[in-house]
Amino acid sequence: MQIYGLQKTSLLDYPEHISAIVFTGGCNFNCPFCHNSELLHPRDMQPLQIEEIFSFLKKRAGVLEGVVITGGEPTIHPDLPDFIRRIRNLNLKVKLDTNGTFPDRIQYLIENRLLDYIAMDVKAAPDHYAKAAGVKFSVDTIKQSITWIQNSHIPYEFRTTVVRELHEPASFHELGQLLSGAKLCCLQTFRDSANVSQKGLHPFTEEEMKQAAKILSFYVQKVQIR
Repeated sequence: MQIYGLQKTSLLDYPEHISAIVFTGGCNFNCPFCHNSELLHPRDMQPLQIEEIFSFLKKRAGVLEGVVITGGEPTIHPDLPDFIRRIRNLNLKVKLDTNGTFPDRIQYLIENRLLDYIAMDVKAAPDHYAKAAGVKFSVDTIKQSITWIQNSHIPYEFRTTVVRELHEPASFHELGQLLSGAKLCCLQTFRDSANVSQKGLHPFTEEEMKQAAKILSFYVQKVQIR
């Protein structure tokens, strides 16, 4: 595992749990709105020592309840399952953040009960997906991951960061169809910062976010705006 960041405590990233966050390096997407753009190709960054991370987790095992693995894209790392097993051996829960492009790896993690929570970023409706992800690829892999997650035994959420330049109000019907039957979908208001990959992007207004959530509510069980 190539770990390039460690947030020692979070009360927000793992619902109802005190967690630490580890940030993996590398990603197969190039989303223009990414806030962790420095992790996409971390050539000038030194990875953290794995044993130092586990030394910290052992010391905080009585305080922490879980670990969030995010990135970058964690599932590009073939040793992710072994990394998770070491975390779970400390009696810590594991939440995975993923873009869903490796459904076979997500399937493995689910079937081997290595995850306690999974959050998948669903970038856009199918016709807009390549633009939002910054690369061309088959949306079929996304659909496979959505199916695996929806049919899993673990709590989950699907998340979409809403950007004016990348999303159209009418496209939330197609997004809803993609996520049809899901238990929870979270719409995240885009927030600009110095770390965003592409400059000149803008959020939806509060009213537009509410309208998008209303459209999605016809297709999924629960919609949250963040």
